This record gives sequence, structure tokens and C-alpha cells, in this order.
Amino acid sequence: MKLPFLYTKSSDTEEWFDLIFNRPLGYLWARLFNHFGVHPNTVTSLSIILGCRAAWFFHYDADTPKGLLLNIVGVLLFVWADIYDSADGQLARMSGKKSQLGRILDGAAGDFWFVCVYFAIAFRLCDKPIELLPHANISWGIWSFVLCAFSGFVCHAIQCRQSDYYRTIHLHFLDGTRLDRADAERQKYQQLSWRHDFIAKLFQWFYVRHTAGQERSTPHFQKLWHALRQRYPDGNLPDEIRHEFRRRSLPLMKYCNFITFNIRAFALYIAVLTDHPWFYPVFEIIVLSAVYFYLHWRHERLSREMHEIVITNF
Repeated sequence: MKLPFLYTKSSDTEEWFDLIFNRPLGYLWARLFNHFGVHPNTVTSLSIILGCRAAWFFHYDADTPKGLLLNIVGVLLFVWADIYDSADGQLARMSGKKSQLGRILDGAAGDFWFVCVYFAIAFRLCDKPIELLPHANISWGIWSFVLCAFSGFVCHAIQCRQSDYYRTIHLHFLDGTRLDRADAERQKYQQLSWRHDFIAKLFQWFYVRHTAGQERSTPHFQKLWHALRQRYPDGNLPDEIRHEFRRRSLPLMKYCNFITFNIRAFALYIAVLTDHPWFYPVFEIIVLSAVYFYLHWRHERLSREMHEIVITNF
């Protein structure tokens, strides 16, 4: 259900926890920031600072009351950062202060948080015995960094990149939400100057790689996309196509939501507060990866079937 006073995207893609917690609190913060004329990019920057600061508390062991308290502080700061991450988007829609840099920065905020989280967990595990091998009496050592690097820079990166793409695709067919293309983003990158637009060009460089990775990973959807562009170059798709894609895509949104933020964050909180920090990267590598591969297979099958429908009937 979409609450009428919240600046949400769509009930199709909103997570239930966001609707009952992050969105309402983010809306209140957005109204406050809007009253004082604060720019959405400033709120995004604050969320990055809070999230990275929260990660610093996660390198403490939670096997003492003091250590547990520090980890609780980290969890609260992480929740606060997530509320600001909800507030910046609502503030942008509320105030009309939208920008390409803001969209890219907003999408990158969580990446900043979790890079710091992986470093914190790796350092925390470094001199600890590997609990998964209770009789081996072996410490994690350098393997804690290998584990967290694989979990973060491979599993997390792919899972969040693609789930964001699948949700944007769904919204594109639902209400015409813009679907950024790597070629167009590459042209924007080339028009920027390293000398005069250093920050914007740097973020645009990362965004080009982001969109290009999304497209490489979805060959059947790209085939569908090109077929639709050939038939409808103005982008005005028939309602039959839009409705059929939405109907088939909607059941997949729950898997997208599962591998994005909230489940991931809850797993992180459990890991650090129970003093088993290895649980988070292992959960990400095994459980979230399994959900991602299933989602990817389903979405590519959907795209292949929709392509056949378009070729045959339209």
C-alpha cells in the first residue's frame, strides 16, 4: 500500500519495512530539511558520513558490555543513515531539486557504507579463530580480507547492481521511469571536463561502468529492449505490452527487495551484535547469492518470453 503523503516511487517496488519505518521518518526529515532550504545532495552526504561512521563501531568485539554498547551505537547510526537515504529522495521530489549527480550520489551512498563495513569486519576477524573450523585452531588472518573482499566487491556489487536494474525496468514499464543506457551515460561523461567538473566526471565514470555492467548481465532483456525500440522509437509502448510485462515482473520484485538493503542490514546487525561477524559475509555469499541467481534466471526467462510475444504479436 502506498501512503498518500509519502514521496514514494511505487507500491510495486517498495519494501514493507521502508513503508512503515524508513519512509515515514524520512518524510519528516525531508520536511525539516526543505523548511531550511537544505539541498538533497547535502542530506545524501550526511547519510554517507553517518553510514561510514557506523561501520567504525563494528570493528569492536561485542563480547563485553562496552563492546556490545559500541556495536549498538553503530547499528543506530546505520539506521539513521538509512533514514537520511530515504529522506534525500523524498526531499528531491518535494523541493524539485533533482540532478543527475544527485541520482548517482544517492545510488552510491550505500556502497560507501558497506565498503567501510567490510573493512571493519575484516579487521575484527583478523586475529580470531575460524569458528567454521572449530577443531582446526586456525585464525582468519589474511583470509578475513579475502572473505570480505569477495563478499563485497563481487557478491554485494552484483546483487545490488542488478536488483536495482530489475526494479527500474519494472518501473519503466509501469509508469515510464527513465531507464538509463550506458551509451547515453558515456556521452555525458565525455562532455564533462576533468579540470572543471572533476567530482561530477568521477561519479559519472563509475555510473557508466555501473550501467554497462547491468546491460552486459541481461542479454535477453537487451534483445527485448532493442526490439521495442525498433518498433516504437518514440518510447510509447502499447498498453498491452506494458501491462503484460508488469504482470510477469511483479512477482520478482519480492526477490529484488530481499537482496537489496533491509534483509542485508538485519543480517549485519545480527552478526555484529551476537559477536559472529563472519556470519554476514557468509550469509551474503551463500543465501543472497542463491536468491540473486534465481532472480536473474527468472528475469532473463521473462525477457525471452516477452521478446517472443513482441515479435509474434506486435
